[in-house]
Amino acid sequence: MADNKYFSVMLIDDNEIDNLINQKMIEAANITEHIYVHTGAKSAIEFLRNIEKLGDNIGKVLPEVIFLDIDMPLMDGFQFLDEFEKLSEDTKGQCKIVMLTSSINPQDVNKSQKYSYVKKYINKPLSQENLETLSI
Repeated sequence: MADNKYFSVMLIDDNEIDNLINQKMIEAANITEHIYVHTGAKSAIEFLRNIEKLGDNIGKVLPEVIFLDIDMPLMDGFQFLDEFEKLSEDTKGQCKIVMLTSSINPQDVNKSQKYSYVKKYINKPLSQENLETLSI
């Protein structure tokens, strides 16, 4: 098991059961101290915008890893990525995005690779192996 590789991570998925399972997997892998959970991309982007208002302290609160689902209502994963691009350089520099999705559509994989902040594409469900070998 890893020793808290990351201070905090964020889960963004509209499926609350997936969030709960993924949260438990992350806790079991012991890769972080804090897990932020959002059931919508809109609330997650607002959360990040609010953190940016903290000024010098943002590094202590920003998630280092964001697990992002693609298929969500209101704002999907790609729309989140478009909004993420508008955030500060500090935020974009600290947050690494992992697409965590049930989509096996090659177009989604290719589209996600166009975003420099997306470091990995993992198919659900999140596994202990995914977490133990997570190096981004």
